Amino acid sequence: MFDQQHPRPCGRPTKAGTPCKSQVYGRAFACKLHTTDLEKQLLDAYERGHRDGYAQGRQSAEVSAKLHSEHLERKVKTLEEQLDAQQRRFEDRGAQAVTVDGYGYRWGGPGRLEVGDRVLLPENYVSALRHGSGPFPGTVTALGTTYSGALSAIVSRLPDQRSEDAR
Repeated sequence: MFDQQHPRPCGRPTKAGTPCKSQVYGRAFACKLHTTDLEKQLLDAYERGHRDGYAQGRQSAEVSAKLHSEHLERKVKTLEEQLDAQQRRFEDRGAQAVTVDGYGYRWGGPGRLEVGDRVLLPENYVSALRHGSGPFPGTVTALGTTYSGALSAIVSRLPDQRSEDAR
C-alpha cells in the first residue's frame, strides 16, 4: 500500500453507495474525504518514521565517510613517512644535510645543526626577488633531506636567539 506511487481510484463507498472515483496518489489509503482519523495517524507515523530513518541513514553515512577519510589520511601519512625514510639522506659529500624552510642544504661548519637552529643561506634567484640581494636567514625544519639533487652550502649559523634574549 505505502509503496504504490501510481494514481488509483479511492474505491470507498460514497453516500450514494457507489465507489468513489477520486484519484489517490502516493501513500494515502483513500481520498481526503474518505480517510479515517486512524489512517491519518498511521500515515503521519509512517512519514515520521521514514524521515527519521532517512536522517539516521544519512548521519550514519556521514560518520562512515568521515572514518574512511581519516583512515585513508592515516594510510597516506604512513606511506609518506615510509617513502621519506627510504629517500632521506643525512650526509652530503661529508657534510650534514638538513632541510631549511622546506629546501635541502648542507652544513659543513663546526658542530651539528638541530631543528630550530637559525642559519644564513646563500642568495638564489627566488631569494633575490623575495629578500633582496645577499644571504638571507632561515630556520632548520628537519634533519636530513629528501632532495636528491646538489645541495647548496649554508653560509653560517646565526646566533641563538634565546641566548641573546637572556642577556
